[in-house]
Amino acid sequence: MSASLKGSNSSKFQVSEFILMGLPGIHSWQHWLSLPLALLYLSAIGANILILITICQDPALQQPMYSFLGILSVVDMGLATTIMPKILAIFWFDAKVISLPECFAQIYAIHCFVGMESGIFLCMAFDRYIAICRPLHYPSIVTKALILRATVFMVLRNGFLSLTVPVLAAQRNYCSRNEIEHCLCSNLGVTSLACDDRRPNSICQLVLAWLVMGSDLGLIILSYILILRSVLKLNSAEAASKALSTCSSHLILILFFYTVVVVISATHLAETKVPLVPVLLNVLHNIIPPSLNPMVYALRTKELRAGFQKVFCLSLEKKTRHQRPSP
Repeated sequence: MSASLKGSNSSKFQVSEFILMGLPGIHSWQHWLSLPLALLYLSAIGANILILITICQDPALQQPMYSFLGILSVVDMGLATTIMPKILAIFWFDAKVISLPECFAQIYAIHCFVGMESGIFLCMAFDRYIAICRPLHYPSIVTKALILRATVFMVLRNGFLSLTVPVLAAQRNYCSRNEIEHCLCSNLGVTSLACDDRRPNSICQLVLAWLVMGSDLGLIILSYILILRSVLKLNSAEAASKALSTCSSHLILILFFYTVVVVISATHLAETKVPLVPVLLNVLHNIIPPSLNPMVYALRTKELRAGFQKVFCLSLEKKTRHQRPSP
């Protein structure tokens, strides 16, 4: 083993560091994947920053729906930045060593940001439900105060509940193996190295997933059932189409997000003989949504596209003004 071992048996941890081996089965050429992953990361950061700038500068986008989209952009950047710098360091510089505190901190950050993304999707579903089913009450219900309270609740909920995962992982005794067949510190990947019983960790993750993401998904489905029932009561096909079009971007992102979560869970439970599949899905699930979310909204939301044009035009005007020679 290349990791150092603590000599004292009284120490809680004997293994002082983990080795992130990267993508299982393709260690010899995994560095070639660094370019597409780096491009995905840069596009995620750039696109989400552009969305935040556009929402802040365009008065037409000072609406609750775009406020939630701005919060989602911040969460997406946090999620991508939690994993991508370390993954690229592994691929480019062979920096595979990670200390136990850093590893547990990454586990916490991943669970926290994924839970917050799920929570923001729920807030956006609630926003669409009120806008379509109770349009007259929308301005008085979905206020800035409600957005602030919902955001604080999501931060506190995921901040506190996610703590249980790394805290339980830190209770395990890592006494021999320290090589993780992964690019990042996943809870199941880390605790599989423990010398003692890891069932409490698996149960905790399962309960947490059902409690947080399961309840979010259930409420999102309920919201869209009520939205669909309300839309079907409309006499005008054009009005129904317009109402549903405001939900299309949100539905695309929700379907992708939760479908991948279910697939990853199923591959872990099935203990597939191709370990690359769940590991690669896990990595992509943490980097594709941050890249995909702004693109889907930009392509399908006319107001956001108009906001982009205003920002670009304003930037060009300022650049031209600076380049113009003074008389």
